[in-house]
Amino acid sequence: MLNPMPKTFVYDPPTEPWLNILHADDDIIVLDKPSGLLTVPGKDPALFDCLETRVQARWPTSKVVHRLDKDTSGILLMALNKKALGFLGSQFEHRKTTKYYTARVFGAVEGESGVVDLPLATDWEHKPRQRVDYERGRASKTEWQVIGREPNATRMRLVPLTGRTHQLRVHMMMLGHPILGDQFYSTGEALAAADRLQLHATELGFTHPNGTPMVFSSEVPF
Repeated sequence: MLNPMPKTFVYDPPTEPWLNILHADDDIIVLDKPSGLLTVPGKDPALFDCLETRVQARWPTSKVVHRLDKDTSGILLMALNKKALGFLGSQFEHRKTTKYYTARVFGAVEGESGVVDLPLATDWEHKPRQRVDYERGRASKTEWQVIGREPNATRMRLVPLTGRTHQLRVHMMMLGHPILGDQFYSTGEALAAADRLQLHATELGFTHPNGTPMVFSSEVPF
C-alpha cells in the first residue's frame, strides 16, 4: 500500500546555485534543474519560486518547453521567443527529441533490458498521483536498461517513449522496483533508502530553431 498523501506540504526549494545555466543564446536556454525546485509556479503564492520565474527575472520572455517533476533533477529546455517555443514544442509533441533518464530503483531487477507498456491516468482521489488504467488511461511506454547493480538497488537507464505525468515513476513501481526515495510510489526500505527521488534527466537531444542538432548532458548527482 502506498503512503497516504501528506496533509501538510512545506516547500523549501534549493537556492544554491540559484540557476545552473548550461547554454544560452538568442532563442533558447538550457538548464540543469535541481531536485526540490518546481518547474513552473503553483497556484498557491507560496509556490511562486520555481525555475521558470527565476529565469524570467533575467529573461522576461522565457517560457518552459517541457517540464520535470519537482523532485526530478536534470536537463530542462526553455525558449526565449514565441517562434522558438513553437518550433521546440512541436519536437516534444511529435517525439522528435531524444532523451534518457538515470534512476536507482529498489531491489535486483531481473534481466538486462525491457519495455514497460502500461496506460496511465490521473488517480483523482489521490492527486497528483497517477495510476494504471486499462479503460481510460493514455498509452504510456518506457524502455529500460540495467547499467549498474548494487547490493539492494539497480541503476537504470530509462527512455520514455511517451511523456505522461509520473510515467517513469509509476512504470518502475509496476515493474516491482520503485525508484528510491519516491514519496508517492515507494514505501518502507525503498522510500527510506534515499533522501531525494533518485531520478535524473541525464541527456536531451533536439534541433535548435536555427536547424542545428544539439545534445546536452548532465552529471548524475547520485
